[in-house]
Amino acid sequence: MSSLRHAIACATAVLTRAGIESARYDAEELAAHLAGVQRGRLALLDSADDQFFERYHDMIAARSRRVPLQHLTGTVSFGPVTLQVGPGVFIPRPETEAMLEWASTQRLGPRPVIVDLCTGSGALAVALARRWPAARVIAVDDSDAALDYARRNTHGSAVELLCADVATPGLLSELDGTADLVVANPPYVPDSASLEPEVAQHDPSHAVFGGPDGMTVIAAVVGLAGRLVRPGGMFAVEHDDTTSSQTTEMILATTLFDDVVARSDFVGRPRFVTARRTGEL
Repeated sequence: MSSLRHAIACATAVLTRAGIESARYDAEELAAHLAGVQRGRLALLDSADDQFFERYHDMIAARSRRVPLQHLTGTVSFGPVTLQVGPGVFIPRPETEAMLEWASTQRLGPRPVIVDLCTGSGALAVALARRWPAARVIAVDDSDAALDYARRNTHGSAVELLCADVATPGLLSELDGTADLVVANPPYVPDSASLEPEVAQHDPSHAVFGGPDGMTVIAAVVGLAGRLVRPGGMFAVEHDDTTSSQTTEMILATTLFDDVVARSDFVGRPRFVTARRTGEL
C-alpha cells in the first residue's frame, strides 16, 4: 500500500508540473480506474502488482500531455448517469448539470415529449429519459462519431437518435407545437477563444466553436425550438459565459417566448437561458 501511496504522490507532482489544477484528483481517479475500484476505496487496497504500476505510469504520462482524464477512463459522470466518451465526442461538463437540474424540476405530464438538440454523447437525453421513463425523448446531432457514443449510452433506453443538422429547414416538422421540453447544449464558443489543451486538442471543434461570436448554432436552435415547443412548454439553451444577454435578447426577439430567464451554473457563471412558449393549451 505504501508503494501505491507513493505512486499517487509522484503522479500528483507530475500532473501539477503539467499545469493540471485537479492533479491529485486525476492521479487518484486513474489509480482507481486501473484497480477497478471507486476512488474512495483506494485506501483499502492491500497491494498492486508491477503490471499495475507500468500501466499507471503510462496513463499519467498521457494525462501530463493533456489527454483528457475521461478519454483515459472512457467514461464521465453526468448527473445521475455514467456515459461512455472518447475521441470524437464532446465530453459533457459539470456546467451543463445546472441546466439538467433545472429541466428535471419542470412539471411535465406523465408521457412528455422531450427534444435534446446537439445531443453529442446523449448526456441530456439519457438523464432526462431516466427522470421521465415514459417520455418520448428525441436526441439530434449531425456528427456520426458523436452518435456512435450516443448509441452506446442510450442502449436499452427508449431514446430516439436522429442524425441531422439543427439548421435544416423543416427538421422534425412532425413534432411542431408538440414538445413539452426542448433542451440544447450547442457549439457556442467564439471562434477566437483561447482554450485549454484538453478542449483545443481533443474535443471536436465542430462541437465547440459556434462562429465569430459563438451565436451561429444558438440562432438555429432558438428558431427550431420556437417551432417545436407547444404553448406552455419549456425551452433551455446553454451559451458561452460572455453571451448571456445576446442569447436572452435573441429569444425575446422571436416574440414566441415569455418568462425568459438568464441562469448561472453551479459556480455562478452565466451559463444558460430558459423560456416558456407563449399561449395556452
